[in-house]
Amino acid sequence: MNLKHFISRKTVNNVSRLNVRFLSSHISQNNRNLSTVRVSFLASIGSSKNGDFTLLKKPNPKPNLCFYRCLHSTQETKLISSSVEVKAGSEDEEDENLNDFLSRFVWIMRRELSEAYPDCDKETVDGMLLIIVRKVVAEMEKGGLEQMLGSAESTPSQDFSEDLWKTVWEVSNSVLEDMEKARKKEKMKGFLQAEEVKKMCRFAGEVGIRGDMLRELRFKWAREKMEESEFYEDLQKLREEAQAQEQEDQANAEAQGEEGVGMEETPKIVTLPKRHGKIKYKIYGLDLSDSKWAEVADKINESGEVMWPEEPKQITGKCKLVTEKILSLKEEDPSPLLAEWKELLQPSRIDWINLLDRLQEQNPQVYFKVAELVLSEISFQTNIRDYSKLIEAHAIKNCFEDAERILQKMNDNGILPDILTATVLVHMYSKAGNLERAKEAFERLRSHGFQPDMKVYSSMIMAYVNANQAKSGEALMREMDSRDIKPSKEIYMALLRSFAQHGDISGAGRIATTMQFSGFQPTLESCTLLVEAYGKAGDPDQARSNFDYMINLGLKPDDRCTASMVAAYEKKNLLDKALNLLLQLEKDGFEPGAATYTVLVDWLGRLQLVDEAEQLLGKISEQGEAPPFNIQVSLCDMYARAGVEKKALQALGVLETKKEQLGSNEFERIIDGLIAGGFVQDARRVHGQMEAQGYAASEKLKVALMASETFGRKRPTIR
Repeated sequence: MNLKHFISRKTVNNVSRLNVRFLSSHISQNNRNLSTVRVSFLASIGSSKNGDFTLLKKPNPKPNLCFYRCLHSTQETKLISSSVEVKAGSEDEEDENLNDFLSRFVWIMRRELSEAYPDCDKETVDGMLLIIVRKVVAEMEKGGLEQMLGSAESTPSQDFSEDLWKTVWEVSNSVLEDMEKARKKEKMKGFLQAEEVKKMCRFAGEVGIRGDMLRELRFKWAREKMEESEFYEDLQKLREEAQAQEQEDQANAEAQGEEGVGMEETPKIVTLPKRHGKIKYKIYGLDLSDSKWAEVADKINESGEVMWPEEPKQITGKCKLVTEKILSLKEEDPSPLLAEWKELLQPSRIDWINLLDRLQEQNPQVYFKVAELVLSEISFQTNIRDYSKLIEAHAIKNCFEDAERILQKMNDNGILPDILTATVLVHMYSKAGNLERAKEAFERLRSHGFQPDMKVYSSMIMAYVNANQAKSGEALMREMDSRDIKPSKEIYMALLRSFAQHGDISGAGRIATTMQFSGFQPTLESCTLLVEAYGKAGDPDQARSNFDYMINLGLKPDDRCTASMVAAYEKKNLLDKALNLLLQLEKDGFEPGAATYTVLVDWLGRLQLVDEAEQLLGKISEQGEAPPFNIQVSLCDMYARAGVEKKALQALGVLETKKEQLGSNEFERIIDGLIAGGFVQDARRVHGQMEAQGYAASEKLKVALMASETFGRKRPTIR
């Protein structure tokens, strides 16, 4: 809106001459450092014969009432005020509100006038403000702030244009809204410190509520307390008004016909003194004229927004129907409905968050689609925390591709991952088994100067363990120990399990020793892993030593531990020692299970003792358990070498249906057994499946395949 159309050029010139005349004629030599000038401002503007504006005396209906105003400027603050003389009681509060209103009103109007008339000097702008403020004050005298704004449109001014009059009332309305918000903020601060609210917060803290949730509850309780207080205050006001009305009716009945006539006093014509130099505005000795206080005011405003959080807009009418459609979406694209919803509501960030919260509760599947679309909305004011929360939500649901897509969007928008985002990425990539990306995120954390905590170290160590790099994980575990972060028992067991699976007896021994020094006593699981490690390393004597040590600790070996010990004897083909161990354990009440019988079937199959192996296989079935999958490798190898074609191909068919579970060693044993049994074509087919799985054949197997192609082998007689 262009204010240049509000006041004519002739009026501007008159105001300029007016300021030069009446401002310069009242210069005081002792007012250079004054911050507030008190003047009586009940004057009217008239027109002289030559067209200049003059200040005329106007009768005042209330001799003891005048108004106090403060007019601000941006750099050189000029304060124009009128002193207030009140009788007593509620007039003090009204004057204080009026002072605040006029101060805010003039501040905004000065900015509007300065933008509309950039070529006018400050004296001219002050003159315009005098005219506008005088008219506003005159309207206030008629019935106060609320009545003034209520009758604004119905009583347009004869002195101002319609556009100017509309602008004045718009500014007045915005000022009253700001004053109401400020009043509520101040009132809210008092209720936040109420004893009842503090008591509820202490109770919430005792039951375990912390952080943002406790803060939200505190504001909720304080707001409820404030609403309750306002309700009873309104009731009290209604009661007082009713009593006052009754007293007035009685007084009117007693004194009918009496009528009081008040004498009006004409105030003197006064003008504003001309200011020289920079105004120093001090309160309690504090110089507020420095520009740094503008920054302080901005920070106070920001903290006020935190103290008094913004509430979402009320959704009604067609917008409510569109909202319900969004909440009930299934597989459809939410973009058209979101665009319509945005056009109807014109949402801010709090409105978007409110919609996302409702979606997360009622329709989690659509929530992720909408949340990703909202990231590109300008009104949402997307920050890095919005990206990290969505990435973490996808990672929790194991939707790693979606999380990667959100991360790529964040990078495309020029937002680099911070410490919290990098922590989420470490957990996500460790869970997904992507060691390289996990290492990148871990190094990014260190580059930010962040010292990893227990969770980050645990995720990174598990990533190394899953990638069969137990030594790197052990190095991180030593780093944790050096920083006085005690590794958990789960970390120790994961490293010990990894070393045991690869037969690394030195690594397994180091971990077991470190566990004991850290206060973790040996368990059946840790002892079993040590026995397994020595068994895979081909050292049955050390395996038996750990087995006996476990029994001496009072731990009873289970089926898995016994199977590991028997497998250790199998490495050296010490069948007699294995049988003696089983007999000794049976005397102590031990009954072999599926794991022990599986090792024995594999051992007897290598020895081509088919009947004995089938007897043990029958015992597994008698226990009501299905034979484990890895026993099919032993059966296929045994039957192929023995020439039992039907059973060999049957076992091979079971293996081919679950070839994804086979490792390199299992593939080589199957192919070797098929070649030895003369099943060359089947061996070639399995070799192709092995290469398709990404495993390379050993030199020994390659030579065996070449020999079978060159010379061929005749199948033994089928039994």
